Amino acid sequence: MSNRSDRQDGDREGGRSGKPLRGRAGRMKNGRGSGRASTGMVRLWGRHAVEAALKNPNRSHRKLWATREGVESLDGELPSDFPVEWAQPSDLARLVARDAPHQGLVLECSPLEDIFIDDVLDGDPSRPVVVLDQVTDPHNVGAIMRSAAAFNACAIVTQDRHAPPESGTLAKSASGALEVLPWVRVVNLARALEEIAEAGYWRIGLDGAAQSTLGEALPAGPVALVLGAEGDGMRHNIVQHCDAIAKLPISEAMESLNVSNAAAIALYAAATRG
Repeated sequence: MSNRSDRQDGDREGGRSGKPLRGRAGRMKNGRGSGRASTGMVRLWGRHAVEAALKNPNRSHRKLWATREGVESLDGELPSDFPVEWAQPSDLARLVARDAPHQGLVLECSPLEDIFIDDVLDGDPSRPVVVLDQVTDPHNVGAIMRSAAAFNACAIVTQDRHAPPESGTLAKSASGALEVLPWVRVVNLARALEEIAEAGYWRIGLDGAAQSTLGEALPAGPVALVLGAEGDGMRHNIVQHCDAIAKLPISEAMESLNVSNAAAIALYAAATRG
């Protein structure tokens, strides 16, 4: 990233007279209210998500639409030749999902490269694996990513057909974690759990009807925390591929927790076990 004077020169070139470029962003194909990017690209928005993507050397960036205030909020400087199109907040609103908080920044970039499960299982007892069975809400998956990154998990694992795609909504909820937490997408989740076990991990499925609490079930060694979708929970075949089933010790006054809250508590328990 370069200095602000270089970037301001770029402002004058991109906006000719330094004025925001109005309207063009909203007229782009797939622009208004969809949040969809060009073919083969991903569109991200919000300061944390965009800033993390800009800092990720594994991303190829196509274009940044931004307000000057949005760019000023970034940590670091954009290169003088970075493709920026200056716009008003109303222009940016047409590039993202309806009512999405873009914070003056919309980035179109390449999707993340595929990661394989063997690449992330380091066997470190302090770094759990988070496995999600049919958790499809991008807000929940993004929030779980944020917690997993905060508690130093080594990866999140989902089934490709039953998980949300990489998107601006997920990235915004992940608040930058999408760029730093390995996300393994597999075809067969049961087979992935077998590979996790072969690597020495104790697989604990979370279920409110279990007899044991998570604290009682946690081992001293590497652990994989398995969570199912809200309501349905884990599928039977996934339960069969767990070494233990445990519950969080919540009050009987509440039937259950949101899956992202449950994941955060489970990750904390794994991080602070004796």
